[in-house]
Amino acid sequence: MIPHKIIRGIVLRIFYPFLMFLGAFFKSKKEGFQRIIIDMNNRLVRAEGLRTKKILLLLPHCLQINECDIRLTHNIYNCERCGRCEIRDLIEIADEHKLNLFVATGGTIARKIVKEIRPEAIVAVACERDLSSGLVDTYPIPIIGISNERPYGPCFNTIVDLKKVKEAIHFFGGA
Repeated sequence: MIPHKIIRGIVLRIFYPFLMFLGAFFKSKKEGFQRIIIDMNNRLVRAEGLRTKKILLLLPHCLQINECDIRLTHNIYNCERCGRCEIRDLIEIADEHKLNLFVATGGTIARKIVKEIRPEAIVAVACERDLSSGLVDTYPIPIIGISNERPYGPCFNTIVDLKKVKEAIHFFGGA
């Protein structure tokens, strides 16, 4: 039987580029294709069953409410924890589970954080585009990807299901 990690590599290195090729022709389906890759990845990561405490919680900057005067991209702990966005809750979750927590403004910064922190597992929140490409870029690190919700459009006052974040952390053993 082929190990789940190898299957995940095939999905991310072969199937994902194929779907993105199709997405170039069927633009209305591209986000759906990315969602398929994220879901397949998450199932395969869960099947691998890795348990670790060395977890990185990686968040997009667009979770921060746009009216906030404090930029959190350099240090998320500068947050005043006013509660107008979910950053306060995510900081509490990370502190409770003793996780590394970072906000990235894009893929380049996210890859740099991963390289510096060297986590054994990642819980990543982002849009489908950034998540799917990030899964490919950081393979073979196991990542559970959680798509953010965009009620005001892309990259603006997004939200995330905190229950899904907690569940992913618990899966890896960050209980």
